[in-house]
Amino acid sequence: MRKLNRTALIIGASGDIGKEIARSLLYEGYTTYLHYHRDKQTILELMEEYGPEKITPIQADLSGDNGVQVLKRSVFTSIDTIVFNAGFTYYGLMTDIEEDTKKEMIQLNITSLYSTVQAFLPEMIRRRNGNIVVISSIWGEIGASCEVLYSMTKGAQISFVKALAKEVALNGIRVNAVAPGAVSTKMLQNFTPDELQEISAEIPMGRLALPHEIAESVSFLLSEKASYITGQVLGVNGGWN
Repeated sequence: MRKLNRTALIIGASGDIGKEIARSLLYEGYTTYLHYHRDKQTILELMEEYGPEKITPIQADLSGDNGVQVLKRSVFTSIDTIVFNAGFTYYGLMTDIEEDTKKEMIQLNITSLYSTVQAFLPEMIRRRNGNIVVISSIWGEIGASCEVLYSMTKGAQISFVKALAKEVALNGIRVNAVAPGAVSTKMLQNFTPDELQEISAEIPMGRLALPHEIAESVSFLLSEKASYITGQVLGVNGGWN
């Protein structure tokens, strides 16, 4: 392991994918700010595993109007890396989506993404060093019936990545996205075992992704091995699309 002197803000670090991203970066030597909404226990477990000196927990509800302000006030050092992994989905017809659900998902997946990066970008520009990775979704690329709202917001994330990458490339900042397919996480807990088996059968590799496989893709995009990669969407989907 090569020791790094880098600091990362990981949004959504308590989820299944976020936890593996945090583990990967902590193992690589990052100092981290780990954001969570409700699941503090996962963050405490990471602090026990890697040491509290490497982790600052931040509790904030980014589906609300003041979440990013709470986030900004809680970061007291410069950061050079942002991984935005927040999000939830809703399964159902577009006509059944309630107004509150629509507002929360747009706030979380689009507005809070924009505002989070906007809050920390000036320092990255001043230092001419930065790396941003957004965890989008395969549905942001190709859309999904009964997940229209989720697909819309994840597609917006991809457009954000492609546009921002062009804007800040000359400032030494890279911006990329990872678009997972079906991943074995709690987000799929509404599916029955038979339904999950049917999904797996549709995937050329014949199985769901594991959270650590998404995390390894993030680590690659943040590494020097990806030094000439920006504005790209890395599909980690087992060949599904």
